[in-house]
Parts: sequence; structure tokens; C-alpha cells
Amino acid sequence: MLEIIAIIAVILAIAIAIVLILAAVKPNTLQVTRTTSIRAPAERIFPLINDFHQWVAWSPYENRDAAMKRTYSGDERGQGAVYAWDGNKNVGAGRMEILEAAAPSKIVIKLDFFKPFEGHNTAEFTMLPQGDATTVTWTMYGPAVFMSKLMQVFMNLDRMIGRDFEVGLANLKQLTEK
Repeated sequence: MLEIIAIIAVILAIAIAIVLILAAVKPNTLQVTRTTSIRAPAERIFPLINDFHQWVAWSPYENRDAAMKRTYSGDERGQGAVYAWDGNKNVGAGRMEILEAAAPSKIVIKLDFFKPFEGHNTAEFTMLPQGDATTVTWTMYGPAVFMSKLMQVFMNLDRMIGRDFEVGLANLKQLTEK
């Protein structure tokens, strides 16, 4: 009986060691990028991203908690605009602040998550005119702390977050191509 417990303990220790090693060799940064083409001028798309009040109309995260608390501070839109949220386990809690707003081509946002996990990232939206359309790219990047690396052993964060970005870009497309 003692021998079986020892074997199980060794197997368990090896499994834990493998998971920790796999996490340790993950990249030190996380980056998720999605791009779409929208048949609308950048001048029509830019205001929907540059004003956090407009995110309710297109962000994939806004409809996951009907009781989510939202607060807006700083400038109304553009550089200095701040949006904070506190919601259920599907949205967590966090804060965004627009650091750069170069109309109508680029918006850079400081993105801080507090719940369910702490994380500090940057989100960038770029809008590049291409004939009668605009190529819109949504990128999020930041450091991958060890807990993030550990999560990546078991789940594909690029796929998970990327799906949300795809939904958000599709919503922007639907709103602006009308």
C-alpha cells in the first residue's frame, strides 16, 4: 500500500514539474491581434473607439453583465478619457485610459485588469484607409507574468481573446457600414 502511494506521489510530482517547466518556457509577452476590413471611412470608425461611452454599442464585453458598474472620468473622449468597470466573473474589474488619440488613424489605451486576475496591458486600434474601405486592427499586448504563462499551458489565450476581438470588430463593421 505504501509503495502505491509513493508511486502516485512521484507521478504527481513529475506532472507538476512538467506543467511548471512548460509555463516557464512560454514567452514573456502576450500579444493578441485581429484585423478586419470595414467599408467605411476611418473618420466614421474612429469616434466609436475614441469615446468610451460608445463602446456599449460594439464592445463584446459590454453585454456580458447587465448589472456591470461603469464609471467615466477624465476627458470625455480622446487622450485622458478614463473608463472603469466592475462586474461579474465574466467581465471582472478594470480600468482603461486613452493615452494617445491620433485622429483618425490610431488610439492607444492603457488597459489594467484587477479582477479576476491582475494584468497591465496596452490596447491599440489602428485604422488604415484602403480605397473605399478601412483596415482596422485591434491589438493587445503586455507582459506575461508567470500566472499568465501557467494559464497558457491549459488554454489558448490568443484564441480566447481573439474571438472577442473578432466579435468587436464585426460589431464595428456592422455599425459603420450602414
